[in-house]
Amino acid sequence: MPSDCIPLDPKIYFEMKNIIIASTSTLHAGGYLEYLLPELSNHFKDCKTVLFIPYARPSGISHEQYTANAALAFAKINIAIKGIHEFEDAAMAIKNAQGIFTGGGNTFLLVQQLYQYNIMHVLADTVSSGTPYLGTSAGSVICGLSMQNTNDMPIIYPPNFQTLGLIPFNINAHYLDPDTQSQHMGETRETRLKEFHVFNTIPVLGLREGSWLEVKAGKIILRGGLKARLFEANQTPTELENNSDLSSLK
Repeated sequence: MPSDCIPLDPKIYFEMKNIIIASTSTLHAGGYLEYLLPELSNHFKDCKTVLFIPYARPSGISHEQYTANAALAFAKINIAIKGIHEFEDAAMAIKNAQGIFTGGGNTFLLVQQLYQYNIMHVLADTVSSGTPYLGTSAGSVICGLSMQNTNDMPIIYPPNFQTLGLIPFNINAHYLDPDTQSQHMGETRETRLKEFHVFNTIPVLGLREGSWLEVKAGKIILRGGLKARLFEANQTPTELENNSDLSSLK
């Protein structure tokens, strides 16, 4: 296994981390990052420029277009965006970044690209050292110990499922509760997550749309005014209230 496949122990530099892990970038009837902008204005308050990682987008939009969309949103809080693809050395771009934002898309592709460019460990180390980080959707899934609880299809195969390990559990973004009025007989999201725990013991947090985790000063706090659903092996799923502290979860 390449050394870059091994994420940092999530306890390393925990007190220094400054991270927002958001379920989504866009809420229904809202603009891109609109609901998060007040939070982001404070989160990136010391940044003139934020490095954007657009690797999760497989088609329909280029890295340049995706970066331009992010730039339009960040311009509203007077922060510039620079795409990582604009740099000759991706690792140095991460190390020198004032702040970092990884957008959503396909998690398999995002993870494959981070390994291909040998920056998975660099990104984990840099964020763990205190560089402000924002993840949305796929960019949030990679904050966990592995990407195994993504909702995406495996359109490409990464060399490893291990991800940044910035928090000591996994994320299921865009978590959906079962629709009691639906006649669909397929598996629910809850069923899929319980299947994961037949073979794994890593806790999984289902983040509903509009919710996010604030990782700061040694704490992991649920924000956004919504509940999140926590799945743990051999336990009944539990609902976590807004402002719940997940720091002791392991």
